Amino acid sequence: MFKEILDNIVNILNTNRGKTIGGIIGFLIGIFILTVGFFKTLFIVLCICIGCYLGGKTDKMEALKHFLDKFLPQGKNKQ
Repeated sequence: MFKEILDNIVNILNTNRGKTIGGIIGFLIGIFILTVGFFKTLFIVLCICIGCYLGGKTDKMEALKHFLDKFLPQGKNKQ
């Protein structure tokens, strides 16, 4: 009986992956807003988005140093 229930849950998750992920993310954001506040939640979401972006860059084997060199100013010793 437990295996049948687990198989049904896995089937639902596989067929409705976007809805499931969206529901979980919405639930977590709602919990964050209730516990830490709206603006702190926005800051957390912004940090997560930046982390995902930087992680995607490193996954594509683009050197993080090269990526940061495009945005950060050069040091005094660098020519």
